[in-house]
Amino acid sequence: MLPQTDDLSREYLTWDDIDALIDHLLPQFRGEFDGLLIITRGGLVPGGYLAEAMGIDRVFTAAVHFDSSVDPKLAWPMFTQFPDDALLHGRRILIVDDIWATGLNMITVQSRAIAVGADAETAVLHYRPGSNLCPHAGPDYYGAITDRYIVYPWEVPQLPQAPTGAWPISPD
Repeated sequence: MLPQTDDLSREYLTWDDIDALIDHLLPQFRGEFDGLLIITRGGLVPGGYLAEAMGIDRVFTAAVHFDSSVDPKLAWPMFTQFPDDALLHGRRILIVDDIWATGLNMITVQSRAIAVGADAETAVLHYRPGSNLCPHAGPDYYGAITDRYIVYPWEVPQLPQAPTGAWPISPD
């Protein structure tokens, strides 16, 4: 049984922590990539960092959704965004996300990229093997291994909503 994210201790990262993770990832890459395929939303910031650091101009996004009302092992993925096949075919692509937790998002996106003819490798800031649902798979590259729920600096906490019809308090 996988731990619920509420059961995991939380680790709050700073922007300096993200810089250090990116610095740890960069020397790991074997060769050059023709493009990045960033999984939204979590991969947007690390993907942007990597695209800039590696001088990669071809940056694509993929969005995949799994119905949360279905057991994760049985849920069927639905792509809401994916680049045209011709943009990936015959290219070496780095697929980027923030964390590999269950692995389902990354494996699904990587499988589709490979199916259209890409040579696709994966990179994440964090790898959480304890929640991985894909026991014979893991990221090709990762910044750190964790058993915690990671809170990234770009994840804005939900603020309490003002009551309906309430006016802001005037400084007067």
